[in-house]
Amino acid sequence: MKLNAKKVFYVGLAFFLISMFWQTYDSVITKILIDKFGLNQTWSGVVMALDNVLALFLLPLFGSLSDKNQSKRGRRTPYIIVGTIVAAFAFVALSYTDYAQSLKIESDTTIEADYHSIQVADLTVTDWQSIISVMDNERTAAVDSGLITPADYTTFTNDVYSPMNTLISDSNVSSADTDQLKDYYYSYLSGRAWELTTHNPSTFIVFAILLFIALLAMATFRSPAVALMPDVVIKPLRSKANAIINLLGTFGGILSIVILTLFGLNKLSYVNYAPAFITVGILMLVFLAIFLWKVKEPKLVAQREADDIKYGLTEENEAVSLHESMEDLSKEKRRSLFLILISVFLWFIGYNAVTTKLSDYAPKVLNLGYATPILIAQGAALLAFVPIGIIATKIGRKKTILIGITILTICFGSVYFLSVETAGFMYVIFALTGIGWATINVNSYPMVVELSKGSNVGKYTGYYYTFSMAAQILTPILSGILMDQFSRKILFPYATLFVALAFITMLFVKHGDAAVIKKDSVLENFDVDMD
Repeated sequence: MKLNAKKVFYVGLAFFLISMFWQTYDSVITKILIDKFGLNQTWSGVVMALDNVLALFLLPLFGSLSDKNQSKRGRRTPYIIVGTIVAAFAFVALSYTDYAQSLKIESDTTIEADYHSIQVADLTVTDWQSIISVMDNERTAAVDSGLITPADYTTFTNDVYSPMNTLISDSNVSSADTDQLKDYYYSYLSGRAWELTTHNPSTFIVFAILLFIALLAMATFRSPAVALMPDVVIKPLRSKANAIINLLGTFGGILSIVILTLFGLNKLSYVNYAPAFITVGILMLVFLAIFLWKVKEPKLVAQREADDIKYGLTEENEAVSLHESMEDLSKEKRRSLFLILISVFLWFIGYNAVTTKLSDYAPKVLNLGYATPILIAQGAALLAFVPIGIIATKIGRKKTILIGITILTICFGSVYFLSVETAGFMYVIFALTGIGWATINVNSYPMVVELSKGSNVGKYTGYYYTFSMAAQILTPILSGILMDQFSRKILFPYATLFVALAFITMLFVKHGDAAVIKKDSVLENFDVDMD
């Protein structure tokens, strides 16, 4: 038995383009919703949770439909073709709505110029007094022109104007006060963008429709794309094959960040995102073309079936109690399973809040581009996979996860204390963050399926995804509500709290570790669940 790595590489191109799409989506869409359309943190979080809501229902559906599909191109390939093409064109079309909204902001408001005016490290009290006076004059003029109602002006006074005046009443404005002042000011700018959106909502409606189409298209082919690998690779070699697939997914995310950085879209708001949308959309189609050129699914499936017969890999030994479920576990094992799943839920609450909101947080709180920290985190995770795999075989999965949680908790907690002057430490912190997250991710999914038996591995995989998806649905909304209420600075304490709670729940896990098994190759250390 020998893995055909080239074959798996081409099969993995589907997962590569999926990862490239999602990294771009997470990095850009939040900023557009908040800055250009004026949604607050809460409602932008609702939109960012939509893909996970769709995934919760549609991934199993389209996975099942592809199982039953009969086509000349195979069971999975038709879904990959249609899903990729529709998602790519919808993504490119989003660039035009983003550009149209940008033109409205530039021609009808001073939002863009106002934003750039406070991208200075240290504004004095006199500077802020001048800014607040200009804000009040603009709002007064908006009332006089009928753009906003007197009630809107009262809301502005209560929620923005008065709190800002209170903060500068003391001649010694601290860096924390400055952060709050900027937060109030950004809310003011976002509110003005929302007024522009509500007075002429057509662009936003088209943007929302295109975004929904793109998300729907991505949901139709993610499960078929993931299922293709086990369709064409015999079971003993699937671990190594999955390693290649996950490496391609990581590189897809890295390519997205490189694209955003090269186009200079990773720091400032109110920039033209069309180059990112168009480039990613075109690359999705290019990689799809390579996939279709090199991957002939029916032929590869036939080869795998022939290999199954050749090596005697029948399914007879796997036909074990299809009805098995959690209830069939012993009380102690069931307790451990619940604790692991709760831990998964908690650390995804913390981690996904950061990945969803970082593109808004880093430029506005730290005056720092968000792409480089993410790139460093992914690169560090990539380098850490092999050492983490070795450590887990030495001390066990649970202890390794606890180490990862500790690293992640310290990293998230320390970001709260960074300022514009110390923002450079973000690069070191996110390198450690990547290592901490990889440490957790490498070992958590295997702990869940370790408690399964025979053919109910899929069911336990479903438990894992249900808890991780539920967290990713909840956390953009919950973190958004708190950021609206307490300012952007609450993001990392929020993430720290939930990751720390995961340490407590993992501490009481008694089962899920496996006997130490030596990896056949370095590559197998990359065989992890990549959510």
